[in-house]
Amino acid sequence: MCGWAQAEIPTLEELLAAAQQQQLSERPAWWSLLHYRPSVLGWTHKSQADDPRFFLSKNGKTDPHGELVATLMALRNGDGQATHPQCRFPARFYWLQQQGHPFSRIPAVPCPQLASWLEQLNTARVTLVFASSYLNSPSSMFGHTFLRLDPPSLNQDSLILASTVSYAADAAAHDSEIMFAYRGIFGGYPGITTVEPYFDKLRLYSKLENRDLWEYALNLRPDEVTQLLRHVWEIKDKRFDYFFFDENCAYRLLALIDVARPGTRLIPQVSILRAIPSDTVRIVVANHLVDSVYFRPSQATELRHHLSQLKASERHWVFSMNESQQLPSEKATADLAPERYAAVLETAYELVRYRVQKEQLSREATADLSYGLLQARSKIPGSSPLSAAPRPKVRDDQGHPTGRITAMAGRQGQRPYLGLSLRPAYHDFSDPAPGYRLGSQLQFLNAELRYYWESNQFELEQLNLVDIISLSARDRFFRPISWQAGFGADRQLTSEGTRPLAAYLKGGAGVSYGIAHGLAYALATGTGRIGTQLQDSYQLSPGIALGWNLQRYWGSFRVEAQSQFFPGQNEDPYYRGSASLNLYWPPGWGLTFNIGREKSGDFYATILQGGVRLYF
Repeated sequence: MCGWAQAEIPTLEELLAAAQQQQLSERPAWWSLLHYRPSVLGWTHKSQADDPRFFLSKNGKTDPHGELVATLMALRNGDGQATHPQCRFPARFYWLQQQGHPFSRIPAVPCPQLASWLEQLNTARVTLVFASSYLNSPSSMFGHTFLRLDPPSLNQDSLILASTVSYAADAAAHDSEIMFAYRGIFGGYPGITTVEPYFDKLRLYSKLENRDLWEYALNLRPDEVTQLLRHVWEIKDKRFDYFFFDENCAYRLLALIDVARPGTRLIPQVSILRAIPSDTVRIVVANHLVDSVYFRPSQATELRHHLSQLKASERHWVFSMNESQQLPSEKATADLAPERYAAVLETAYELVRYRVQKEQLSREATADLSYGLLQARSKIPGSSPLSAAPRPKVRDDQGHPTGRITAMAGRQGQRPYLGLSLRPAYHDFSDPAPGYRLGSQLQFLNAELRYYWESNQFELEQLNLVDIISLSARDRFFRPISWQAGFGADRQLTSEGTRPLAAYLKGGAGVSYGIAHGLAYALATGTGRIGTQLQDSYQLSPGIALGWNLQRYWGSFRVEAQSQFFPGQNEDPYYRGSASLNLYWPPGWGLTFNIGREKSGDFYATILQGGVRLYF
């Protein structure tokens, strides 16, 4: 019994009496260890763990006291399984020992597998890593967070060999993105905690998905780091149902920090029904858990910055080398100074690497060019003339808050109204850009209610369940497709002069270009609408949307023209033009002004609206 005399081992009665006296089962630290959350009314607690193996009591999921009794019994006496409960639940055992006499006298048993695992991880400190949003995947639209387990050496280059802890939905390999989104929202997947190399994460996020990474070094003490790892050991093979909006990657990591440092109580600070990764990073920063922040740009960010440092003629050489797959003659580049030619060669090589990842080219197809570029560069002495991509002035967690409520007054045609809109998440073109990906719009459950006082009527103007737009500027080197998708319900003028509420499903694709510091775009669109008040009970309309959007730290300005046509239906084309100006004052106030004009058949309507916004 590890050196303890038999007489010194506390009896179960002593342990239970002390636990009752200290009310251990009512302590927040115990609830954190078992992931208990209060019910809606707060009268009972229920664990968010959904794996029976996580509990030692039959009713452990809903009974904190019963689970504590079963834990004390098992930690002292064992439970007859091959692996001792102290080795399966080392974080619980450690916490109980910290509660003093008589719990500190429970004899410890050797746990060689756990000890070997901890030694292999070789963790000196923990870093919270935020990967920026990626609209092309429903699972990553809001960004993603995970923990990096840093070895004693803090050299940035050596950190790529570190391990990571992440939580994600264990989705079936054959599930489509649409099925993933549906099942993810309603808890249809088990959530799995995994430990993986940081190198694999870097390859996925920085190279394949071109997502910038922010690394937040946490100020956890060595004993807190070890306790966090003990709890990872407890849950890494246990099921927690995954929910896209709340019990997601970011939420589960906050729960780990709550275990590591009892008293932080980060989970209760998460907004009800939504745990957006950037918001959870704000919580960690606000609770003074961060020592330092490091920015790791993606491969695409580095390439864009290198290209921006070249002259137009130098960018032409970079492009032509990649197109022809060969280096120019020495005579052709004789006018380039050696350091400028070095910059061209380095950027050309970066573009080759980018294309190999983005276009999934075989390395054999670009091997000759890559070798030639490296060989030519080695002949030019001196360090790189190109600077690294700078750290953005505003981090992703420093952008505007993701929730927004707007009080407005306006006029729809001849009908004045007062309105109220609520958007729980996350960002649109009318919001300031810093902290968010330029050209991105992602909204969930955006609702607007209007009161027309002259007729004493309340009307739901719109309910955008999902609204996504991705505008990515094209140029000679980057040629992304801009696209949009969404579904919900809204009102639109018809050729009968009515504005019925109808469900819609829309999509579109096109191109965007950087013009006058903003994004100009052209999208071919398609919309399907269903409603009992529509003339044919449905509408199918191809269309076009043209616009220009400017987003800055102070807010945004946008103009747009769109048209829809209804082939084969008794409905005239629909046209709409609009302009909006939105002003923002940190930390969370704004003003919005909109003007629009719409036409359908012989009917016209002018829309004027102004309002005050509160971000939360």
